[in-house]
Amino acid sequence: MGKLFGSSGVRGLVNVELTPTLACNVGLAVATYVKAKQAVVACDTRVSGSMIQNALVSSLMSCGVTVYLLGIVPTPVLAYTTRALGAEVGFMITASHNPPQYNGIKIFNPQTLSYVDADQEAVERIIAEKRHTLADWQGLGKTVNYNAHSMYLELVKSVVKLHKKWHIVVDPGCGAAHSLAPQMLKLLGCKVTALNAQPDGYFPARASEPSAEALKDLSKVVCALGADMGIAFDGDADRVAFVDETGRFVNFDRSLAAYGAYALEQTGGSGGEVVVTNVEASMCVETMASRFGGRVVRTRVGDIYISEAIKREGAVFGGEPCGAWVHPLQHYCPDGPLSAGVFLKALELKEKTVSEFVGEVPEYITLRENIKCSNDTKNITVARVAETIKNKFNGYVDFSTIDGVRLALKEGWLLIRASGTEPLIRITVEGETENIAKELMHKATILIRKQNKES
Repeated sequence: MGKLFGSSGVRGLVNVELTPTLACNVGLAVATYVKAKQAVVACDTRVSGSMIQNALVSSLMSCGVTVYLLGIVPTPVLAYTTRALGAEVGFMITASHNPPQYNGIKIFNPQTLSYVDADQEAVERIIAEKRHTLADWQGLGKTVNYNAHSMYLELVKSVVKLHKKWHIVVDPGCGAAHSLAPQMLKLLGCKVTALNAQPDGYFPARASEPSAEALKDLSKVVCALGADMGIAFDGDADRVAFVDETGRFVNFDRSLAAYGAYALEQTGGSGGEVVVTNVEASMCVETMASRFGGRVVRTRVGDIYISEAIKREGAVFGGEPCGAWVHPLQHYCPDGPLSAGVFLKALELKEKTVSEFVGEVPEYITLRENIKCSNDTKNITVARVAETIKNKFNGYVDFSTIDGVRLALKEGWLLIRASGTEPLIRITVEGETENIAKELMHKATILIRKQNKES
């Protein structure tokens, strides 16, 4: 059996890779693995959601599990409710930012952490060995419909108290936050204009991923209405994106760095506190954290690894440069709506507009390039690069192989990773100037091509 789990749970094309049979097998295996008595299940708006949910729930009931059905809610609501109800496991049926033909199953433990590698491997072994445990007919599980919105909104209200009446244009993208996000912002006292706030699993208005291209309409509306900002979410609302008061899309790295610095500042600036991000994030995260004596810990790409490191390091904040932010005082799941609320709170406390708040973050030059390399040799090539790269760059300040090869210098950094899905090696470089970035890219491509020939 091939590996089922990726960095975001089980995910694939519906009825091709992700089938009702697979959903049943996952449910049986997880229920057996954690000896579950209670589980929580929710989904986003995808058209395949009810099909996958029905298969998953049937398997859980066959193991004697009481299943709390939340309906369509954001992923962070599912994770938070799993902990609040004391359930052994939570299942979110979503493919997050992927197109509508995809779906997936993301699994959370009672601490709001999604399943890490050890959990995933254990579940995959149970599926492969077909050693799940079924209940007696008298001990079958049942389903309970549960409204989790109000409990989650109480959480947000306990964390965020606003005094200014912000005018927000919110775009849930027809996804899981279609009703919750506008409702939350209104409860916080905002004037709300909603776009694409109807549930539609085909995502007809824009792509599920809240990129600059996808949010052009949001930008236009912010400008036309003279709103304070625009806020958008992906399909399951574990990611958030911002548009500033001028209608300009806010770079993910810079918003992450700005809020990370704010989170460190709120601790009192005693020094040594940690912010977590991944190997692909801009060095502006370190630049901003250093202003408050903070330390940055980098992980592999994937919010699973971000959350795991935040808990391990006792970090004050963490996130990926895709809008997936984690607020550990509340829970460990990336949370788009909560992130929107605390971002507004930060703007209010700092008495700044979005552009002023993010404008404090330096903007560096990032370049990306792909080099063709066969699936058979790409990992070998990257391993050989790891053995030789330190000799090619004098004065490096950090070296990591937690996810590909990452080398940091005083004026920039480079990351070399084998693609997980294509016969490519991906190079990302960042420099304080364009010349530095180009020089790093030039050296990296020469090194990779040399090592690839020798593979």
